[in-house]
Amino acid sequence: MLTQSQSVSPSVSLGVQERIKVAAAALALGLVLLGGVGFAGASVLHNAAHDTRHAVGFPCH
Repeated sequence: MLTQSQSVSPSVSLGVQERIKVAAAALALGLVLLGGVGFAGASVLHNAAHDTRHAVGFPCH
């Protein structure tokens, strides 16, 4: 059982190959997102942001 003075911190040790895989996956995801936003029309982006703001309860009107 943990007391207030004890804490658990997960330790993850990645090797060079695993770091390269993670970096490549992050780069690929970033390029897909950037490409998707870059080729989307302005009204599509506005509507997506507008709907997201309403979904999280943030007033925008």
